[in-house]
Amino acid sequence: MPTGEANRWISTFLDARVAEVGAARNTQLAYGRDLVDFAEWLNQRGQSFGSADQASVEDYLVACDSQGLSKATRARRLSSIRQLFRFAVDEGWRTDNPSLRLSGPGRAQSLPKTLSEAEVTRLLDAARERGRNPVDRSRDTALFELLYATGLRVTELVSLPLSSVRGDPRMILVRGKGNKERMVPLSAPARTALADWLARRDTEDSALRKAGRSTSRFLFPGDGVDGHLTRQYFHQLVKDVAVRAGISPARVTPHVLRHAFATHLLAHGADLRVIQTLLGHSDVATTEIYTHVLDEHLKDLVLTRHPLARKGRD
Repeated sequence: MPTGEANRWISTFLDARVAEVGAARNTQLAYGRDLVDFAEWLNQRGQSFGSADQASVEDYLVACDSQGLSKATRARRLSSIRQLFRFAVDEGWRTDNPSLRLSGPGRAQSLPKTLSEAEVTRLLDAARERGRNPVDRSRDTALFELLYATGLRVTELVSLPLSSVRGDPRMILVRGKGNKERMVPLSAPARTALADWLARRDTEDSALRKAGRSTSRFLFPGDGVDGHLTRQYFHQLVKDVAVRAGISPARVTPHVLRHAFATHLLAHGADLRVIQTLLGHSDVATTEIYTHVLDEHLKDLVLTRHPLARKGRD
């Protein structure tokens, strides 16, 4: 069992994560299990969180590998350990982070799938034409423009309250994972699409009230029990729009559009910390994956577009 000091480190760290980043319960439980396991491993070797060095963390990761733990589990354990030690340095419990330079044995992290700017433009154009009537086309346009302009998670998008976009705001308040709130700016095309959708919504809502029927408090109403469009409906909508745009539906999901939002921002010079805030990531390490996407893109440009490459030289 972890010592009293180890339990204090873990509980204080987890409490701070709830207070600072609104970490979801499942995430908290996973981090807690990881850190308890690491504390027990250290304790068996006469070590503690305070005395562990880089070699100790490396040995623990090797032990996890020998137990047959998956790459994803080992990667998460290293992330838990790294964040604990980062917190310990901030609190003055340690002067260094012994896990800072470790990448984890056998860690394999796939790059997020994304789309080119031209492909996103084709999707947006297709969304404007897909619907059976002007109301559907207006709604679909607003959905796609808003998703690409903000990088919202699909649940955040479909559950937006109508009140959040009233008054032609330049920014909207979004409630994300762990009930953490963040402000997200709206692009001019997104605001234009929203204004058109709101005008049509107001007309429809007025007709509903005259007929004695209730109206939805959500920006994108649905017939489901939650009162807004479902995640499943929007996923299928994205696939349908991809087909219309001439893009393989296997390549396009709402999450891929979120990746495109982040990757395109980074390619145009946005700061990584800004992108972290806009995406609602609690840890910038999660956002850093997009730098690798950009690296791959730049490498491809060099290999295929550079004059020397075109001449077939090494």
